[in-house]
Amino acid sequence: MTGGRGPGDGARGAGGSAIPGLPSWADEDTPVFVISIAAEFSGMHAQTLRSYDRIGLVRPGRASGGGRRYSVRDIALLREVQRLSQEEGVNLAGIKRIIELEREVDQLTDRLAEVTDELARTQARLQALTDQGGRRGDLLPVRRTQSVVVWQPGRRAAGPPADEPPVDDDGAQ
Repeated sequence: MTGGRGPGDGARGAGGSAIPGLPSWADEDTPVFVISIAAEFSGMHAQTLRSYDRIGLVRPGRASGGGRRYSVRDIALLREVQRLSQEEGVNLAGIKRIIELEREVDQLTDRLAEVTDELARTQARLQALTDQGGRRGDLLPVRRTQSVVVWQPGRRAAGPPADEPPVDDDGAQ
C-alpha cells in the first residue's frame, strides 16, 4: 500500500485485465464488482465488507439501485486491511488512520507534481524571454524613485513628530 498510487496499482496490464471478470473498458478505479464477488476476491465475508463500508475503511461505489460496487483498488485495499489486521495486529481505528494518511500523501504527491510542472513551464517561459534579448529585470515593472522610507516601530503614520522638522526626498531639512 505504500508508494505509487496505492493498492491495486498494476492490476491491469497493457494487454487487458489481470482480474477475471473485469471488463476491458474498466480500470482499477471502476466500480464493477458486486459485494459477493468483492468478498470472494478479498477473502472476507460480505458482512465484513458492509461493516468496513459503515465505518469508512473502504468506500465502494454505488449502483443506481444503491447496491455496493467495488473496484480493483477497493479489493486491494480490503486485502491490505486484512493483512494489517491479521499479520501486523493493527486495530481498525489504526488501519483507518493509515488509509487516511496514505490518501493524503497521494493528494500531496499529485499537488507537488502539478506545482513542479507549473514551475518548469514558468522557467521555460522565463528562459525564452531571456533568450529573446530581454533582461530579467524587464519582466516586471519597477518604479524607480529616490525616496527612502524608514520604518520605526511605535510611530504613527500621521506625520513627523512635532520636535522633528519634515524631511524631503533629497534629505534636506
